[in-house]
This record gives sequence, C-alpha cells and structure tokens, in this order.
Amino acid sequence: MNKQLLNIDVQEFINDNLNSDITKLLLKGTTFKSIETIEIIEQIEAKNKCKTKLPTWFNSKQIYYPNKLNIEQTSSEITAKYKSNLIDGDSIIDMTGGFGVDCFYFSKRFKNVTHCEINEELSAIVSYNYKQLYIENIKCHSVDGVEFLKQTQQKFDWIYIDPSRRHDSKGKVFFLKDCLPDVPAHFDVLFKHSKNIMIKTSPLLDISIGISELTFVKAVHIVAINNEVKELLWILQKEYTLGVSIETVNIKGEHYERFSFKINDENDNNINYSEPLNYLYEPNSAILKSGGFSSVAKQLHLFKLHKHSHLYTYDVKIDFPGRCFEIKSTHPYSKKLLKNLKISQANITTRNFPETVEQIRKKFSIKDGGSDYLFFTTNLNDEKIVLVCSKTN
Repeated sequence: MNKQLLNIDVQEFINDNLNSDITKLLLKGTTFKSIETIEIIEQIEAKNKCKTKLPTWFNSKQIYYPNKLNIEQTSSEITAKYKSNLIDGDSIIDMTGGFGVDCFYFSKRFKNVTHCEINEELSAIVSYNYKQLYIENIKCHSVDGVEFLKQTQQKFDWIYIDPSRRHDSKGKVFFLKDCLPDVPAHFDVLFKHSKNIMIKTSPLLDISIGISELTFVKAVHIVAINNEVKELLWILQKEYTLGVSIETVNIKGEHYERFSFKINDENDNNINYSEPLNYLYEPNSAILKSGGFSSVAKQLHLFKLHKHSHLYTYDVKIDFPGRCFEIKSTHPYSKKLLKNLKISQANITTRNFPETVEQIRKKFSIKDGGSDYLFFTTNLNDEKIVLVCSKTN
C-alpha cells in the first residue's frame, strides 16, 4: 500500500477525475511528486468498477483500491448479500478472501469472521478498508487458507471457499480439481474444521460434474442478476445423504424470481405436451442453467411445446419465473410465410431450432427491436414453427 494515495488532495484528484479520459491523464501526468501517475490511474479505474458493483465501497471515504482485476473477480454486493442470508452462526472462515466483499456481509450474520488471503498486499488493503467501513469482527490473515486450517485447532460453523480456475486449465472441461484450492483434494481438512461448507463457482461449471466431484451436497443455488447467471453456490453438510435441492433465483432490483426442485424429482417427472395455446412462457436464465425443465412444467401445471424446446404454454396467464408472452398467431416455418407476414422488425428467440438468430435476421431482413416477438422453435410433432407474440411483462 502506498498510503500517499490517501492524502486529501490526492483523493480529491481521484474523485474529480472519475469521468476523465484515462489516456489523456496518463499523457498529461500529475503534479504529485511522491506518487507515480499510474498508481493514481489504477485507483481511478478500480473505483469506477465499484460504482454499481460495490456501491458501499464507492460511496465511502478513504477507501484504498487494489488493481482492477481484483475488483472484477470479487463478488458483487448483490450476490454477497444473497449468500450471506443463506447462512449464520458464531464463526465463519473465508479461505479465499480476496477484496473481502463476502466477508463484509458475513460479518452481519456471524459474530466472528476470519479472512484469509495469500496476497499480502491485498490482505493489508482489505484490513485497512474494514476500518474505514467500521467493521470490527473480521480478522485478516495473510496466509493460504488451506494451510491456515491445517495449523489451527479452531472449529468453524461455516467454511466459505471461492476457488479460482488455474491458468493451465484453459480450453479444458471445467472441473473443481482444475481450481485453486483443489476442494475435493482437501475434504478431510475441511470437514475436520466444520460441518458446513459453502463453495462459490463460476456458472461455467456443469452442475452434474460438480455434484459428482463433491461430497455431501445438500443444495446448489444458481444466482442470476437481471437474467444473467453470475455464480453457483454449493452447500455441503457433513454426512448429508438425502437428495440434492436445486435453488434458482433471478434478482431484479428488489424482486426475486425463485424456483426450486429436487434433482431426483426432475428425473421422475412425467409431463404433458401441447400445441401453442394462448400464452407462451420462457424460463429465466437461472432455470435454464438448472436443467429443471420437467419440474417447471409439473410444478406450475404448464404444457411443454417439445421435449427439447424448453418453452411452455397455457390457456391463462400465471405468475412465472421468466418471461410471459401472449401468442398472437402460430405458423409453420417457411420462407414464403415470413414474407407474407411483412415483419421487418422484431425481437427474435430460437429454441430447439436449426438456424441461429443471426441467420434468420439475414435471411428475412428482420431488424432487431420493436413490439413483436418471434419465437422459432419445434412443436410436439417435431415440426418447425414460428410464434408471433407480444410481451405481457
């Protein structure tokens, strides 16, 4: 840490130049003799990335920022708050603490929080920032989290891990064993110190692969923000052997779209199919990631258009975790038909269809946008169809 960056005049310069052209600032330089211009630029860039992702930090005074990569890799406040509300207790250890956003929210649910971060400078930055945020129940240790557990006799109510994918695993199938720390290789150490473990992973991890690699999986939370899946949360409970629960959430401001099911129930579901009725339902991204396609139909009493289309229909409008459309008309897919419809602008979605959105737009000269929604899909008779819809929510 270069504490010169915390001087009042330097902080004013940083705040005054949050919207400035970075290239021009680099070329112009600054008048601060004891600070390299690049150091100030790094503070500006990192703080800017916090504006919407970490507003608590952005709006607090005298915050010291690490490089922008650390900000990019950290949890957002929205997801950190969500995961903290899943657990509580007296003590928790974050074995891969990073910039400390998750620990900040854990500190509101636990009496004592341990933050482990192997990067000594980042650990110092986090410890300093907690003081500026008036957080007193987090202890920061600049140490490898696994080694910390091996050397302590302390037990924790929860262990939290956010493993990072190793650089040498690029291009390979994503496995937890490709990450640091290698969680499956350290189960003995982990469960020696806690009965409960939460693991955060990228949404790229296949859920079935993750369950096969892990042990005692109780639940998997799929967390999306504004229909973009941000992270998977794996809840492990020592000696748990019952069915795995899949919990999906799509966070839209203050509104949470939730849907959950048991994996075993998904495999057993017998569902009904139908031609398109009055309304079309498209699940949100968290449900699409979950693979709970039969459970959606079963629990919400909907009909599926086709086994592989993952679109649903019903006679009346219901409260649905995703998008709902009124079906204005249904047509067999043909080049002649689309020309006769004379639609030059529309929002296009494909599900279980051989052509991409880009190919369809080029083929029929349809611009993006407008009030019409076209769904290119396959019906229960394996026929290619086009649904002309209007959005209801």
